[in-house]
Amino acid sequence: MIGQTVNLEAAVASFYQPLYRFAYSLTRNEAEALDLTQQTFLILTQHADQIRAQEKLKSWLFTTLRREFLRIARRQSSYPEVEFHAGQHDAPSAERAGDTAADAHTILEALDQVEEVYRVALKLFYLGELSYREIADTLEVPVGTVMSRLSRGKEQLRAKLASLETGVDPKIITMPQRKRRSHE
Repeated sequence: MIGQTVNLEAAVASFYQPLYRFAYSLTRNEAEALDLTQQTFLILTQHADQIRAQEKLKSWLFTTLRREFLRIARRQSSYPEVEFHAGQHDAPSAERAGDTAADAHTILEALDQVEEVYRVALKLFYLGELSYREIADTLEVPVGTVMSRLSRGKEQLRAKLASLETGVDPKIITMPQRKRRSHE
């Protein structure tokens, strides 16, 4: 037991997977997602006394993870970036085999094209498994705003998925061809 109300083992058992999924959706890198998730639990051990109500723990963890991600991203943006793709030459893992991986990749690709304000809400809801109230607490916005962001985000995601499938950008409107009159 840490602090007075937080049980670290129970917190890890309950929230590790959803936090990791959210971290992975932000970083797109397994090692960075693991580090970010572990850092979040480390911060929990240091600040457990700040959490007064157990029901606030989930949103506190997601808020902390998101803030830690933003802090790291700001720090890294001041350094030149060298691109390295660790998994590029690795053998495919069982997790990434088949259609499921292709579908997940397509969805994540489309999700990356959704406006950030909506993308964060979608990731917290679907990957983080947070309730509307927990998302509102995490983002420090009203529940109605969360509902609007999720609705608009889903619309954008649907449109992006459709454009990836068809190869046609939904913003481009094709005009019907007019029949030419012959001047006889």
